[in-house]
Amino acid sequence: MSVRNRFPRLLAVALLATGLLAARHPQASADELATIKQRETLIVGVKADYPPFGFASQSGDITGIEPDLAADVARHLGVKLALVPVTAANRIQFLEQGKIDLIIATMNDTKERSAEVDMVKPYYYAAGYNIMAPKSLKLKSWRELEGKPVCGIQDAYYNYQATMNFKLQITTYPGPAEALSALQQGRCVGLLFDDTSIKGDLLEPKWSDYEMPLESQEVQPWALAVQKNQPEWAAYLSGIVKEWAKDGTILNLETKYHIGHSKFAEEAHQKALGASGN
Repeated sequence: MSVRNRFPRLLAVALLATGLLAARHPQASADELATIKQRETLIVGVKADYPPFGFASQSGDITGIEPDLAADVARHLGVKLALVPVTAANRIQFLEQGKIDLIIATMNDTKERSAEVDMVKPYYYAAGYNIMAPKSLKLKSWRELEGKPVCGIQDAYYNYQATMNFKLQITTYPGPAEALSALQQGRCVGLLFDDTSIKGDLLEPKWSDYEMPLESQEVQPWALAVQKNQPEWAAYLSGIVKEWAKDGTILNLETKYHIGHSKFAEEAHQKALGASGN
């Protein structure tokens, strides 16, 4: 069973467990950090359908780069960890309703989101859009895709930008599964999607004849997110993110989950080492 097919069952189970915790935590307190320590459990919203950043293992547990980061936050706090699968549509709602204490779920920082939640600085990762294409196409530049049929995802923010910048002929599909199926069936020469998601798909044997050969475009940073007006909690997390950059945590997790080191993670690591004088 695929990660995406297991997601609804995993969501139902996790929400049931979270409901029990949320009953004791309906709203963020004046000091969220103290509340978490008193409860002795950190509740983090993560993706469960976005390998390798968050996905369901064969046993049904959520694993991946971001669940590992969540575990590290819990380790710093000296508390237990509860993971709740979230989607782009509900992650901020879950945070505002007090169902989770923290979002670590492939969320880039936008003006609209910053108005609803506090984005923790510095950023911990970044992603852009790219093309997944057959190796036989031997793509060398984005210009080679001009006028060619490309599969895309409905309502992806970068569809318009990619069309304008590279004159792509994009046919959109409701979700990644449908778009990937169309790519396999040869209905397009490549899939326009988040570069981080493409990295995860390329780990699967069935995509061994595909690659992501081009430079990512419109790279945007990802941030941890907490409820508004929690400065102590946000500051605590900021210190952990700085530690991740300095000690190479993100780079090590990229290696662990078999994806290449991202430019963002490498530069953040070098910058942190330079700032510390090491």
